[in-house]
Amino acid sequence: MKKFLSAFFALLITALTFSFSSVSASALAKKSDIEALRGTKLYVYNWGEYISDGEDDTLDVNAAFTEKYGIQVVYDTFDNNETMYSKLKSGGVSYDVVFPSDYMIERMISEGLLEKIDFSNVPNFSYIPEKYRNLSYDPTNEYSVPYTVSYVGLIYNSKMVYEKPDSWAALWDENYTNDILMFDNPRDAFAIAQSLLGMDYNMESETAWRTAAALLKEQKTVSPGYVNDEIFLKMESGEAALGPYYVGDFLTMKENNEDLEFVYPKEGVNYFLDCACILKGTKNKLAAELYLNFLNEPEVAQANAEYICYGSPNEAVYTNEDYEYYQNELLYPEEGAFKTQIFRNLSPETLALMSTLWDDVKNYIPSNGSYRYVFFGDDTSPLATKEDLSGDATKYGICIGVFLLICLAYIIFRFARKRYRENI
Repeated sequence: MKKFLSAFFALLITALTFSFSSVSASALAKKSDIEALRGTKLYVYNWGEYISDGEDDTLDVNAAFTEKYGIQVVYDTFDNNETMYSKLKSGGVSYDVVFPSDYMIERMISEGLLEKIDFSNVPNFSYIPEKYRNLSYDPTNEYSVPYTVSYVGLIYNSKMVYEKPDSWAALWDENYTNDILMFDNPRDAFAIAQSLLGMDYNMESETAWRTAAALLKEQKTVSPGYVNDEIFLKMESGEAALGPYYVGDFLTMKENNEDLEFVYPKEGVNYFLDCACILKGTKNKLAAELYLNFLNEPEVAQANAEYICYGSPNEAVYTNEDYEYYQNELLYPEEGAFKTQIFRNLSPETLALMSTLWDDVKNYIPSNGSYRYVFFGDDTSPLATKEDLSGDATKYGICIGVFLLICLAYIIFRFARKRYRENI
């Protein structure tokens, strides 16, 4: 069904390209200004596999945009917000449109990395309802257009668990030792520990962060495998019993393994939005705004939503009965059905603390000597903690001291014997 509808949308957009263009020209900028963009390039930086790309007869969104406006889309991908941010901050690249998550948008706004959007060139923003506007990361809604909305939850293999889990505590359950996966990024991993501890994801208390880190260290006793996208292969193939991930990706995994199930843990979950933004200093701002508008054409937005399997913030999509995930209870749960928190940008001091604590967690070796990470996707070298090193240093110090005393005694003995022989 998904592939059929996407192919239909591809044909529909191609057929209506010229009629849409004439309407868009009058509704957006001057037609002459839009025509002048033909032959230019638009540089886009998005998450991997996060746009309908024509595979399996789905709509190729970028190709359709090029056909409509004559603007070539140069498209690159990233795998997490921090990688994207570091690349942009390095200054070695220049993009026009980027797709950060909520907390990263807040950070980029504060650092002057994003351009204000001229929403007169994005009339399809009208499809975004109030509940997705003016949120904490962009309170005046001047810098972002919501692209996807989703939640983190717990994926489990129904054939490998002894009972249906309802808590994040399942990721600490010794019954699943060596069969647990965990996020290999600090913000998501700490959020799970913070949920169990009843904490705010955006706390600035050093003591609270250290408490959450201690809980993550405790999890090492069940030998979790730290993964990001590798979770697809491991859960689909039955290599693991439990793992946290995004609900949209679960729907994709479920297609390949019917034994997989999903639950929103009772302690609460991260609720997030990824948005389309325009980078400061863009050389093709009008083209970037046309692109943001194009992504919210109902047909295009629906093709993307069905391809990505994430929730759509576009009202024309999620209210459409022909939408494949119309009223899907996992993608669009009832408001208030469970506790949610959204990430905010943390202070530089807290970000540095989180990074340090995450290194401590990854390098920590529990007393029972778990080496699960060597075989299950954690490529971090097994380094000892300061406590381990301190204990070892004491042992080695004693041994060396005893050895030196023996050597000294032997030297004294040899010297004394030599003097004795000289006096005979």
